[in-house]
Parts: sequence; structure tokens; C-alpha cells
Amino acid sequence: MLKVFIPTLMLIPTTWLVSAKWLWPSTLAHALLIAVVSVSWFKNLSETGWTFLNSYMATDTLSTPLLALTCWLLPIMILASQNHMASEPVNRQRLYVTLLISLQVFLILAFSATEVIMFYVMFEATLIPTLFLITRWGNQAERLNAGTYFLFYTLAGSLPLLVALLLLQSSTGTLSLLILQFSNSLQLTSFADKLWWAGCLLAFLVKMPLYGVHLWLPKAHVEAPIAGSMILAAVLLKLGGYGMMRILSVLEPLTSELSYPFIIFALWGVIMTGLICLRQTDLKSLIAYSSVGHMGLVVGGILIQTSWGFTGALILMIAHGLTSSALFCLANTNYERTHSRTMILARGLQVALPLMATWWFFISLANLALPPLPNFMGELMIITSLFNWSWWSLIFTGAGTLITASYSLYMFITTQRGPLPVHIVALEPSHSREHLLLLLHFLPLILLVFKPQLIFGWAA
Repeated sequence: MLKVFIPTLMLIPTTWLVSAKWLWPSTLAHALLIAVVSVSWFKNLSETGWTFLNSYMATDTLSTPLLALTCWLLPIMILASQNHMASEPVNRQRLYVTLLISLQVFLILAFSATEVIMFYVMFEATLIPTLFLITRWGNQAERLNAGTYFLFYTLAGSLPLLVALLLLQSSTGTLSLLILQFSNSLQLTSFADKLWWAGCLLAFLVKMPLYGVHLWLPKAHVEAPIAGSMILAAVLLKLGGYGMMRILSVLEPLTSELSYPFIIFALWGVIMTGLICLRQTDLKSLIAYSSVGHMGLVVGGILIQTSWGFTGALILMIAHGLTSSALFCLANTNYERTHSRTMILARGLQVALPLMATWWFFISLANLALPPLPNFMGELMIITSLFNWSWWSLIFTGAGTLITASYSLYMFITTQRGPLPVHIVALEPSHSREHLLLLLHFLPLILLVFKPQLIFGWAA
């Protein structure tokens, strides 16, 4: 664990001590090195228990893929931010990179925590750098409003979780994940126990987000700078899914009774957010709503509590993390050239940027879950486990899949096909940096096609 955690911490002084000329290349090289070393965590996935264990941190088959995704994303975010940060003063650039590194530190601590209360603290700590990124480096005047939504939705959902965890500590005597999975001493029968169950899950459902408590997400995504959108879509939403998977082992007898309304909400959300996507004019908003739809499937897969559901949820979380992050990168490349997120004003770009159109095509296909990509594996496993639970769910998941395909193709056709608008007279050509950025997103997806057991979680 420490071979990745300590170099990540050392990246913060590096950012402030290195000369301005070498700020971006040195932090990028350092972060890439950390990302490569983090792949070594995959070597013990055949073991079912915890590995790389120390006093406070450990990895297992559930947290390893998410940790690797977190480490993989930092160099990509640094690569994506270079262009729009170039005009800022050097100290502001250093502060920006420091915020990204601190986010990675908190996320590594959250995903590898063996104590639930440490996970909770790190879960909350990720709010601070993300809030600074949205409110300081956002593009529009509404960024303060978006930051307020983000903060209050997440905090309001998280406070019941803190109370629920303190109650759990008093009843079981421990909050260690190593021990909690073996404690079956809870007799959950009263109405208060059901409220406690809801308190445990509410924070994670807001973070996912579940349809109905999702309003903070499109606002935060639209107003955030490129790195903020990438980390939010790729990893921060996955904290909710990871927390639910961890805590459900303790809530065992109640979940099978109380989870029905949440599963229905999640599946209804898949259809509703898909229909919202079909009516969007703002490109970033469309990608943000598509995240809500995909996370609805993940919530359904987790709450079903079958090994297929859990495995499908983990695969879809990893695949969606890479795909939605790549979509935000593509939206940013459009925005840097046309200075508009409105799809009607920035359409027909295939004529001007043919290589970018190729990337748009591949990533759009990944978003609509084309076989044999991991997105398809995850969705198929979740849909199968939901069908096994109730065949009525096929109506929701089937319609959701069709609508997802529709808005993915709508997004591609609107932004890329057709004639170039007359007001676009001079476009900067695509750079090697941008192609590398998208390759670093797409390559893991292709590699996971050949070795999917890396992200199969504990049901492998």
C-alpha cells in the first residue's frame, strides 16, 4: 500500500519546489509512475481475502480495481488540464495540481480503509478539493450555485450515516471491516432499525446518485473544469457504490425487505434520465445525465444482492468511469475550440477534425454498451440478475438500454455529422496530447476485454 501512497504524498512538495518550466512534465511523469506501480495490486486477485495489509489500509478484490482507476486518472487529469491552465499565474497552476493530488490521496485512503469511520472521514474529505475545483476554476457564473448544491446535498445525506455508524459501533463494539463481516449479532426488527438502515444507505444513494436526489450532479458537472468533471464522473460517484457494497454485509436481514422501492426508483431513473438526455442541448449536461442513468443500473445490481449483480455493478462502475471521463475530455476539446457547450452551435465537426470524430465514434459506442466492451459485460450481468429477481424489471432495463443507445447516437450525430456551421471559420487542429489523453482512456477498456477477471470483484 505504502509504495503508492507515500510517492503520492511526495508529489505535493514536488509540485511546489519544481521550476515553472518543468511543473507539468514533472508532475505528469511522477503521476504516471505511480499509476504504473498501482497495477502491481492486481497480482494477488486470486486470493479472496485482504492483501497488502497494514494497520489502517488494505486492498481486496473489491477495492483494487477502484484504487487502480483512481491512480490511473491523476496523470490523465494533469494531461487534460494543461491547455486551459496555461494562461494562469504559476502559483495558481501549482495550487490546482495540488488539489488534484490531494483528491487522489483522500480517495486512496477511502478505498483502502479497513475502518468504516476512516472511510467516512475520507469520503467527506473529498468534498473540499472538489468544491474548490468547481467554485474557483469553473467556467460560468453559476459555479457558486453548483458548489452549494454539491456541498449541501452530499452533507445532508452523509450526516445520518455518521449517526448510523456510531450506533453500529455501540451495538457491535467494532467498526473494522475485517471483523464486521463476521458479526451477525444484530437483531434488526424494530422501526428504529429500519430508519437506521435508511440512514446507512442514504449517503451512498445521494453520492451515486439515485434518481430523485441527483440534481446536484448535472450542475456540478456542467460548471466544473475538465479535471473536476473527470474525477467526479470517474471516481467520486463510485465512492457511493463502494460504500453500499461494504455496508450491505452488515445490513443483511433488512435489505431483502426494504430495498424494493430503491430498486424501482433506480430502474425508473434509468428511463427518465435517458429521456432527459434526448432533450438536452448542452453537451456536458447530456453526459452528466447519462452518468445518472448508468449509476441507476449499478444501484439496482448492488441492492439485488446476488453475486452476479455485485460483479456486474463493479464492472460497470470501472467501465463507466473510463467512458464518461473520456466523453468529458471530448466535450472539452470541442469547448476549447468553439467556446460553446451548445450542441447546435458546435456541430458538424467531423469535416474539420476527422481524427477527433473517430474518437467520438469509439467512445459513443462504449457508452451505449457495445459488445465485447466491459460496459456490455456489466450491463448484461446486472440485467440478468434483475431478470432473475423479477421478470418485470426487463421492461425497465430493456427500455433503458434502447434509450441509452438512442441518446449516444444522437450525441454523436449532432456533434459530428452534417455541414460545418458558417460561424465556425477557424478551428485549431487536434493535438497529439489530446489523442494520447483519449488513448489512455480507451486502452484499459480494450485490455479489460481480454482479461475481465481483473475487475470481477469477489464473485470471480
